[in-house]
Amino acid sequence: MNPFILTTLLFALGLGTTITFASSHWLLAWMGLEINTLAILPLMAQHHHPRAVEATTKYFIAQATAAAVLLFASATNAWLVGQWDILQMTHPLPVTLITLALALKIGLAPLHSWLPEVIQGVDFTTGLILSTWQKLAPFILILQLQPTNSSLLLALGIASTLVGGWGGLNQTQLRKILAYSSIAHLGWMTLVLQFSPSLAFLTLIIYFTMTFSAFLVFKLNNAMNINSLATSWAKTPVITALVPLILLSLGGLPPLTGFMSKWLILQELTKHGLMPLATLAALSALLSLYFYLRLAYALTLTTSPNTLIGTAPWRHPTSHLTLSLSTSTIATILLLPLTPTIVMLLTL
Repeated sequence: MNPFILTTLLFALGLGTTITFASSHWLLAWMGLEINTLAILPLMAQHHHPRAVEATTKYFIAQATAAAVLLFASATNAWLVGQWDILQMTHPLPVTLITLALALKIGLAPLHSWLPEVIQGVDFTTGLILSTWQKLAPFILILQLQPTNSSLLLALGIASTLVGGWGGLNQTQLRKILAYSSIAHLGWMTLVLQFSPSLAFLTLIIYFTMTFSAFLVFKLNNAMNINSLATSWAKTPVITALVPLILLSLGGLPPLTGFMSKWLILQELTKHGLMPLATLAALSALLSLYFYLRLAYALTLTTSPNTLIGTAPWRHPTSHLTLSLSTSTIATILLLPLTPTIVMLLTL
């Protein structure tokens, strides 16, 4: 892609998210979401592969549907209440409609079915943008909604944790596994959203860091499915030794960074008397942990039968920039001891 066009699209991507962040009016927020969607579409279809075009079409249809429902709900609120302000969304009907529209935009279960197919059809870089940056604007809007639909948010959250864990069990494609991982983590954020918005935002940042590491590692190894992970030891031996820690951090095991958010969320749910929900969420994390362990096993304990083919890439120096990968990997593995400091900063 032409560097000028790429720069323009990335600028529009940032502009759309910034407009949504800064808006207090539903029309302006909707406009930012639309700019965001239209900017990512050429990036998704840039390779002109039929699978990429199919994924782009699916993404466009899902996002256009969510945007139409959001616009209809905000107009309904203006008709019922006389307010277009985001913080004045008080009527239960438009609040429910907008919550469902934003859930469709970020891929919360049961409105998640487009997400694995879309991420499977694009490359790792675009998939990383879809899994991280594209979640920011809708998530900020959900944060600003008044908590008149607590049961709906809890239902969406627990459904996402269960679907995210259950759906990834039988997958062999790495991008689909990362998509179901995204659904599960978004479910954890949604569970605690109305009780502690700052904790939900912290969980989002930690998820971004861990997902950034996972996507960059698979992109560096050019691995598309579980079987192709077996040759990673010959290409990048040091990274291969660290990747199981990244995957277990995504699963939420101590003493890794991913445990921090799950621990604090379970504590917050228990504090509000939601012990059955916290138990169910913790059990659903075991489902996710299973397919992370599958990846770790394939990466470290499986030897490829094609030894000569597997060792050939090891002789050539990599052209990938590894500073961002090393920084995100350190953050993914080693931030848990800083939990008291981070919690204290959240309460300021």
